This record gives sequence, structure tokens and C-alpha cells, in this order.
Amino acid sequence: MNLHRLDLVSLSLFNLVVRTGSISKGAELAHLAVGAASKRISDLEAAVGTELFERHSRGVTLTVAGNALHLHAQRILNDVDHLAADLSDYASGVLGVVRLWVNTSAVTQFLPRELAGFVAANPGIRIELEEQNSSEIVLAVLDGRADVGIFADRTPSLGLHIVNYRTDRLVLVVPRGHPLARRRSVRFEQATEYDFVSLSGGTSLAQRLQTATEALGRRLRLRIQVRSFDAMCQMVAAGMGVAVLPREAIQPHLRSMNLREIALEDAWAERRLLIGLRDANAVPRHVRTLIDHLCTDAAG
Repeated sequence: MNLHRLDLVSLSLFNLVVRTGSISKGAELAHLAVGAASKRISDLEAAVGTELFERHSRGVTLTVAGNALHLHAQRILNDVDHLAADLSDYASGVLGVVRLWVNTSAVTQFLPRELAGFVAANPGIRIELEEQNSSEIVLAVLDGRADVGIFADRTPSLGLHIVNYRTDRLVLVVPRGHPLARRRSVRFEQATEYDFVSLSGGTSLAQRLQTATEALGRRLRLRIQVRSFDAMCQMVAAGMGVAVLPREAIQPHLRSMNLREIALEDAWAERRLLIGLRDANAVPRHVRTLIDHLCTDAAG
């Protein structure tokens, strides 16, 4: 296999042919003559030493080898796009880009103010923020899609370097007039007598509730799952059930939605939010600057 004969134009053409199922349509999208495109595909097959497509009257389909090349070509071209974007940033005066993946608890409670302060103090560092489930964040840091991740404790960290970030407290949220509304605190076991509103099952918060319920030998009476803390509060206000949410995240909604917060007496209601890195010894300076800012702000 002669890897030196591989080039980005041919890989891009290859991806277009895969997408359209046709060499002629791929050539059209690549702004190449059909003959030139066919020659590039043939040269690509010669370079890897095997056929990449099965040709038939309706177009082309991938061989097993072609499917393997397609996965790598997508990754290579995606990396080239990131490279171009980064170099463009440097050319315009940006010192670095931090790809930061965070869970809903972090982005709702702490990060808006902290990132605003960071950007004001470090205008040459750009933050690309993405909100995801905690388990997805860990995987993104491991495979290099994210530079830094912030996720909930109890999430398998799969060998990441971990730094403590923040502590938050979960509370029970009920509508005013609910049988528990006059209580200052309750055990989670008492709340399981009622219907629940929750985030989707893949989130760390939903998994935490499921684990706590199973430890009691019970089944969570899950009535509805939504995608945000705001939607959870709206459902609680509408009488669809009770919910467990981070205390800081619900403060703007208590009065406007006529809700009550009740302290949970269970030890698991106190959570740690963690910062995860793939390699603590190979952190670029601009990424380290952000981490130091987040940790310093949290300590203050």
C-alpha cells in the first residue's frame, strides 16, 4: 500500500461518490469531469491495493475495504476542516480554541458567569461550548472531540484525569398545594409515592434517580421525560408530577411558576461536578488557562 499516493482531493471525491452512490454525481459535486473523477477513484484503489466500490448499472456500492476507508476518510477530512478553522483563527489574532463539552447542570448553574469573565479577561481564546449528557462528554474527551469535559460524579471516567470543579445540591420540586409542599425536607423514599418528571434516561441525573429508587427496592413512577430543566419545571407546575433538580438551577422558576423546593435528606443529593482531561501532561496553554480560571472561580 502506497500511502504517499493518497491526497485530500481524492478522499473528498471518494466521500462524495459514497454519499451519492454514483461516480458521475460525485464528480459533479466535486466540479470534476467524469473521466478525471474515474481516474482518481482508480488511482485510489491502486494506492490501497484493492477495490473500493462494486460497480453496477445503478451506480456503485462500497466493498468491505471501501467501508473501512470511508470511516477513516471522514475522520481525516473532519480533522482538516478543524485545522483550517484553527489556522484561520490564529490568522485573525485568536491564540487558541477550547472545545468544552458540559452537562446541563454546569451550563445552567455556573458557566454563563464564569465563561463571561474568562472571555473578558482572555479575548484571544475562543470557547466552543457544547451541552451533552455526562457519558457522552467522557467519550468525547477520550476520542479527542472535546479538549475539556465537565460532567457529574458517578459517571464512569474511563481513565480520564479528573479535577474537582463544583458541588451542587439536588432538591425535590413540587407545585404549591402538593401534599409535600409544606415540608422543609423529605427523604427520597417519601417522594417515590408520587409520579415523577425527569430528563431522558441517558442523563446522569436520571440515572442517579434510578439507582436511588432501585436501592429502595422500588420502581420510579416515571410519568414524562423532557430535555431541559426549564421543561421539567413547567411540567411540575402543570401538575404532571414532582422532580429532582439542582437547587441553583430552579431559583429563577420558583416564583414565576409557583413552585416549592424541598430539601432531600439523602446523602446522594449532594453531587460533585468534575472536570475531565485526556492527558494532564499534554494540556495546551490556552486550555490550562481556562481550567485554572474555572477552578479559581469555584474556589472563590
